[in-house]
Amino acid sequence: MRLLLDLGNTRLKWALREGAGWAAQGAVNWSDDVALALHDAWRGLPVPRDAFGASVVDAGREAQVAAVVSACFARPTEWLRTPAQACGVRNAYAESSRLGVDRFLAMVAAHAEGLSPCVLAGVGTALTLDALAGDGRHLGGLIAPGPQLMQQSLLGATARVRVERPGKVLEAADNTPDAVASGCWQAAAGLVERFMAHMSPPLGGAPQLILGGGDAEALRGLLSMPSRLSADSVLRGLAVWADAHSPLAPAL
Repeated sequence: MRLLLDLGNTRLKWALREGAGWAAQGAVNWSDDVALALHDAWRGLPVPRDAFGASVVDAGREAQVAAVVSACFARPTEWLRTPAQACGVRNAYAESSRLGVDRFLAMVAAHAEGLSPCVLAGVGTALTLDALAGDGRHLGGLIAPGPQLMQQSLLGATARVRVERPGKVLEAADNTPDAVASGCWQAAAGLVERFMAHMSPPLGGAPQLILGGGDAEALRGLLSMPSRLSADSVLRGLAVWADAHSPLAPAL
């Protein structure tokens, strides 16, 4: 049994992996008392043989989580830093560590599951886009604010754009709340569609579009092209990486 940790911008997701599935899993928002929530969630669970983590947050929060893992299970946490190549995926970044480990692991999961060539869209605090060829080559990607962050940024940077209620997403709005929501969500959908159009030729003409992240389902309904939802892609990719790099794994 293995403990897997995904430290994202908004929340921490965890899973106990046994065989090919999850024996237990959960999530904690960073706005909560993370240490207390993890102690409560992990009380009574079987002790994993090892713990692996992927993180896009600061070292302080990593250390906090590692301390809880040590207290609950007496295990160290091994943090994955984005490599130049692993599990059949080749990072396009010249400085490999500058690519978010969450983006890399989502590609590892997709490649391991036979879904490449594909475009992966992570729809959360940030909107990330990555093109993955069938042979595992990462062809690069884009980063933009996610739809929710776009709205927060707009409202925080303008004096007269104010909303008194959550907006609805429409083709054309006749009030400010709906105009803000519609503009930001449609901008995100438009970026995804533009990236798909530009990357389809180098990906062989018919890549799959894979959506992940907390706002993936909401964005999916605005897209004019087929897509598939992918839950827990970082944890699934981390499981593939951990299996390949554990002491018991065969030499690669």
